[in-house]
Amino acid sequence: MGEQFKNITLEHIDEEHICCAIADKKHQCGVTNKKEWMRERLTEGHVFRKLDVRGKVFIEYAPLEKAWIPILGENYLYIYCLWVSGAFKGKGYGKALLEYCIEDARRSGKSGICILTSKKKKPYLSDKKFIETYGFKVVDTVEAYELLALSFDGTKPTFTEQVRHGKINSKRLTIYYGQQCPFIPHCVEEVRNFCEAHQIDVNLIEIDSLEKAKAVPCIFNNWAVFKDGKFESVMLLNEGHLKKWFACDKE
Repeated sequence: MGEQFKNITLEHIDEEHICCAIADKKHQCGVTNKKEWMRERLTEGHVFRKLDVRGKVFIEYAPLEKAWIPILGENYLYIYCLWVSGAFKGKGYGKALLEYCIEDARRSGKSGICILTSKKKKPYLSDKKFIETYGFKVVDTVEAYELLALSFDGTKPTFTEQVRHGKINSKRLTIYYGQQCPFIPHCVEEVRNFCEAHQIDVNLIEIDSLEKAKAVPCIFNNWAVFKDGKFESVMLLNEGHLKKWFACDKE
């Protein structure tokens, strides 16, 4: 590995590639939104560490108390995303990024690190088997989703209580979304346009504060979908997904 890693700072955030949407023009609004979101988070201890190349090789984490997810715990780090893609796979970059996070946590006197995964691999979530090789253990479970933690002192983070119910008092298609992921604004636009064109009642709820993020009534890692009052998934939706979804309903 001859390339160097770097941490994004306020001084260089405007010039840096900081996400997985590198050249896709339809996601440039999302890139701008993410940078705006990150500017405030960096002062709270948020870390975005990337390989110094134009590629998808990065880890993003933050103090759990400041992490925009419905997980509670004290003195932990929460890993939002660990992503190595394409030609960069198989070169030890994921290992280097995760080990940096672990050393950062130990050096900072943290109680541990946690991350959202699933029993079976799901889109947008890190691979459970890879994370477990570093000593992470399942500390909480809600249906197919699992909270893994590497505890240094025996303490354990947990999902919030409202997450466990996975229901809301509405039959409307309901989507909770944040601005951290650069793909989200375009997905929101596609969902809104599709629902308007097909007269589908949709409720799009932007999570624009830490308090709202901690209070989301389901598993959430920037995006969460409810259908007929029941939590469905954290998978981003677009027009193609919706066509299949609602076509199935009519069969």
